[in-house]
Amino acid sequence: MRIGPHELPNQLFVAPMAGVTDRPFRTLCKRLGAGYAVSEMVTSRRDLWNSLKTSRRADHTGETAPIAVQIAGTEPGMMGEAAAYNIDRGAQIIDINMGCPAKKVCNKWAGSALMRDEPGAIAIVEAVVAACAPRGVPVTLKMRTGWCDTERNAVALARAAEAAGVAMVTVHGRTREQGYKGLAEYDTVAAVKAALGIPVVANGDIDSPEKARAVLQATGADAVMIGRAAQGRPWIFREIAHFLTTGTHLPPPETREVQAWLTEHLRDHYALYGEDAGVRSARKHIGWAVRALPGGEAFRAAMNTLDDCEAQLRAVTTFFEALADTHRLLPSTPPAANQDALAQQA
Repeated sequence: MRIGPHELPNQLFVAPMAGVTDRPFRTLCKRLGAGYAVSEMVTSRRDLWNSLKTSRRADHTGETAPIAVQIAGTEPGMMGEAAAYNIDRGAQIIDINMGCPAKKVCNKWAGSALMRDEPGAIAIVEAVVAACAPRGVPVTLKMRTGWCDTERNAVALARAAEAAGVAMVTVHGRTREQGYKGLAEYDTVAAVKAALGIPVVANGDIDSPEKARAVLQATGADAVMIGRAAQGRPWIFREIAHFLTTGTHLPPPETREVQAWLTEHLRDHYALYGEDAGVRSARKHIGWAVRALPGGEAFRAAMNTLDDCEAQLRAVTTFFEALADTHRLLPSTPPAANQDALAQQA
């Protein structure tokens, strides 16, 4: 499929997740089969653009194209400026966040709160499209089904966004009120797909090759977006790609393969964040990788006491080498999408 001028290698997308989908994680997921990845959201507030947090989120060094950046905010003018700012720094696609359910975002009427103000939401879309169109940069939109069960307006808002120039819409099959609780529904995604002429992406609770195929068939969506299920299991993308093509399952990855992927990811992570922040923020990635493995919980508790990167790497190496001695292939792990979220999907 295509997003504007960009031809994507497949229909498997990495969801933007706050505190997770930084450049090292996006790079790993793309290497392991994802066709497209969107950055964690970047604020539209000019006074925060030079902050360390924003500069890390806007880091695309060595990342394969297309580079997609998600922006969040409430003021059309500021959002247009944020789009231009990120294009100047390498963004090739701009995604508008209307899906984040976090209170600190919604309390400022950003994220999914924008769905309660359709005229305001479309004014933002129009401003971002106006900033991007002269640069040849497509604009995409990520939303929920609505604010709550009695306020489901995804179809109406998606139609208006398409008319305003949006090139693709992603729908997470939950309301803002649901957060990440309960089960995602896909009837609304199917309704949005039926109403639009642009690509539509289904998101929410897609945690296995079978689920991906079922959601694609049920919704008619052009692609699926995967978030929490990729935490600690980034090879899910190649598993799904293989299943969609052949109808058969890949064997689990070799334990030493997983060790190599995690080690490479950690070194990239430390290089981006530095020693102090890197060792702390890496803990969640290591925890996700080992949570369902034999001895994983005990290792995670011990690993969380380590406070330097090399010690953390040595511990990971020791854990996986011992596991590989008894399990050539990685022991099977359960789907992660319905476990408690350790990060919030935007």
